[in-house]
Amino acid sequence: MRIIDPLLKDKEAAPLLGISVPTFWRRVADGTIPKPVKLGSTSRWPQSEILEVIERAKAARFEAA
Repeated sequence: MRIIDPLLKDKEAAPLLGISVPTFWRRVADGTIPKPVKLGSTSRWPQSEILEVIERAKAARFEAA
């Protein structure tokens, strides 16, 4: 059985990170958030990649201490 990894719009992914859509795009530009999957003219992010951004941030808080 194959697990489906939903593709999220910027307006769906930004709230998961607790940031605004403009800040979301700034984080894409600086590499904090992966570049989108392009489907024609639309941009989408696999949900798993957004959750990985959260996991990396959680791990980094212990490394910085």
